[in-house]
Amino acid sequence: KCLSADSVLLGAVGGPKWGHSTEADKRPETALLSIRKDLGLYANLRPAIMHKALAKACPIKPENVGDSMDLMIVRELTGGIYFGEHGWRDGKYGPEAYDVERYSEMEIRRIAKVAFNAAMARNKNLVSVDKANVLEASRLWRKIVTEMAADYPEVTVSHMYVDNAAMQLVYRPNQFDVILTSNMFGDILS
Repeated sequence: KCLSADSVLLGAVGGPKWGHSTEADKRPETALLSIRKDLGLYANLRPAIMHKALAKACPIKPENVGDSMDLMIVRELTGGIYFGEHGWRDGKYGPEAYDVERYSEMEIRRIAKVAFNAAMARNKNLVSVDKANVLEASRLWRKIVTEMAADYPEVTVSHMYVDNAAMQLVYRPNQFDVILTSNMFGDILS
């Protein structure tokens, strides 16, 4: 039905009813991932805006967030660990499960282009979030983003490990303008 529609409005999925199910075909998230893939919805723009009038309701310390916040997380949505090879097998210590993170150059380039264009329309500051110190997929991610930065000389580009980015979002969120990141890291950070 989604493929034949002119537009699709999608709300949140999941909930306590399915929270403990280990059967993937019974979880609503399985359908969500399929919709993303089938519709080619690879870019997810997640704004985080706190208006001055709402500053007192913010759980982040006032001295850390100030009286406003405006950042954009650009999350890759149809690749990475959520769409990689996964399964169960017999392992050295008994049953084990695995999920493979994989990104192609094309997937990284197309989401990075979205993020660079968003940065050009905002404050021209892009932070690419990865885990390049330990993950091969993140090393390719960082290499491609660094190469693409030459096409956007007005944009200041930096890289940050995801664990530091999580802390920095709480400690000093106003240092960010546009954050570019993978599917799983974007899910967690946003």
